[in-house]
Amino acid sequence: MSPISSLTFRNLLIGVHDAIATALAVLASFYLRFESDPLLERLPLLLRTLPFFVALSMVVYYVFNLTTTKWRFFSLPDALNVFRAATVLTVALVALDYIFLAPNVYGTFFLGKLTIILYWFFQVFLLSASRFAYRYFRYSRTVRHARQRNAAPALMVGRAADLETLLRAIENGSVKAIWPIGLLSPSRADWGQLIRNIPVLGGPDDLQDIFRDFENRKWSVARLVMGPSAFETDAQPERILVQARKLGLVVSRLPSLDGGGVPQLKPIAIEDLLLRPTQTIDHSRIERLVKGKAIVVTGGAGSIGSEICERVILHGASRVLVIDNSEPALYAVMEALSARTSHAKIEGRIADVRDRDRIFHVMQDFRPDIVFHAAALKHVPILERDCSEGVKTNIFGSINVADAAVASRAQAMVLISTDKAIEPVSMLGLTKRFAEMYCQALDSSIRPSQTTRLISVRFGNVLASKGSVVPKFKAQIEAGGPVTVTHQDMLRYFMTIREACDLVITAASHAVRSGDDPASVYVLNMGQPVRILDLAERMIRLSGLEPGRDIEIVFTGIRPGERLNEKLFAREEPPFDIAIPGVMAAKPNQPSILQMKRWVDALDRATAKVDRSAIVSVLREAIPECGSDAA
Repeated sequence: MSPISSLTFRNLLIGVHDAIATALAVLASFYLRFESDPLLERLPLLLRTLPFFVALSMVVYYVFNLTTTKWRFFSLPDALNVFRAATVLTVALVALDYIFLAPNVYGTFFLGKLTIILYWFFQVFLLSASRFAYRYFRYSRTVRHARQRNAAPALMVGRAADLETLLRAIENGSVKAIWPIGLLSPSRADWGQLIRNIPVLGGPDDLQDIFRDFENRKWSVARLVMGPSAFETDAQPERILVQARKLGLVVSRLPSLDGGGVPQLKPIAIEDLLLRPTQTIDHSRIERLVKGKAIVVTGGAGSIGSEICERVILHGASRVLVIDNSEPALYAVMEALSARTSHAKIEGRIADVRDRDRIFHVMQDFRPDIVFHAAALKHVPILERDCSEGVKTNIFGSINVADAAVASRAQAMVLISTDKAIEPVSMLGLTKRFAEMYCQALDSSIRPSQTTRLISVRFGNVLASKGSVVPKFKAQIEAGGPVTVTHQDMLRYFMTIREACDLVITAASHAVRSGDDPASVYVLNMGQPVRILDLAERMIRLSGLEPGRDIEIVFTGIRPGERLNEKLFAREEPPFDIAIPGVMAAKPNQPSILQMKRWVDALDRATAKVDRSAIVSVLREAIPECGSDAA
């Protein structure tokens, strides 16, 4: 049986149940109100009228979603709909009795006030009781199955709102293999209370005492589940995690359900414990931008590119083209994306952004609405050594993608940039800033004759991206150390991959909608910078070890192209607010497209000769705000 026919049959059964409940409510209230003679006298007219009233009730139940709501998830909003439907039908009975039947057919009244009041109570009871009974049946079955399958007894940490969501998921069977036996809440007001019949035993600091208490009572606690609020800084998540590991508990997390989704337990990741709360994302804004659109992502097999692919697919993109120059990486991301979607058409192309003809051909063939350009060389020390390769990919590759986006008449092309492009001192920063300038100049030169917007979005380090510091530190800790830090005072901005990608798409939505708004460079709000030494020490402690005793920290010195502190805005590019949380805009210096092309020609000649001094000379001329020690 198809899902559609199965759903229709279920709705039909619900409709039959509710129709019978309506008829019984009317008849029961009528029977209780009248004695034998008045009952027999009124019964024929009642039976002639009842089918029409039952038909009306079915319309009312459909309007209030009673026919289409699954009983398994019957909740307070559904109960309110039962009250609303019963009240509407009661008012209809009043109208039937006092407007149609009493004056025209019967006399003073037919049903009467008491009958109508009794009807309301009977109707609410008959509609609600079966639904609550079915939900209790499913709940009891879940409990029975959990016991039969030896579900792991678990303690849960977090605020009541977090934990209530997870408890509901366990009750309805969405989350399996665990069974809650106690909750730990940071709010003292919750202590000693019950949440969905599970006791709040204390706060996170009481974990060890509560575990020992269960142990003394011969109850084994096997798992600890942490809600989103348990990762807030005030909750001191590292203390919870260290205690749990000492007690031998398996620790899982309940991710935030921001943006929808089914609750699903996941393993703890170190990066979950390192950041400030993420920005609130307007998912409806993202959906309005990408829903039904054709999206191209260059570098789509990389950390940022693959996450952008996932986010646009989640928000309704109809077609997604993934471009990458690595066949194994492209195959892997295509397999992963195809497994997660059924509505979007996903294509993959092997192409190098340096190959102008290939990029133009692929883009013209696909006809994208929006292009996200994430392909880049990004490792600072490597680009300092091989600067000509950085120019070929980060500058010429970006030019090729930008020109191809304009030629294919895309709505927008988004260059993924970096905070290192602000007053750059490295080859990475110089090449990215030059690419930004080209996109700015091209964006200005084609308007208003063409609607394509070309923008750049800057942000800092992304946690857990390939080659970033967090995976490096994790590997060093697992190997027993030492953990290598370049300088004890080095600061960096950090974001999660998902937050960065969502805000990149949000910035694109502003650019597409803003019309003549001059914004072409956007900067993501990354909160306060993190000291890399503090990051290393915290990761060591989260692994249950002690810095300096179990794992040594070694300072290796600042590498070529690095600086101690990154910046959000240059001196000559004042920021301005665009009324979007988490995103700001900048007004950098913008040369003409003719001047940019002269510099591009000079770079082309210098790169062909692999002449480092000539490359640096052109870039320093084009970017006068670069640091004195740049390149």
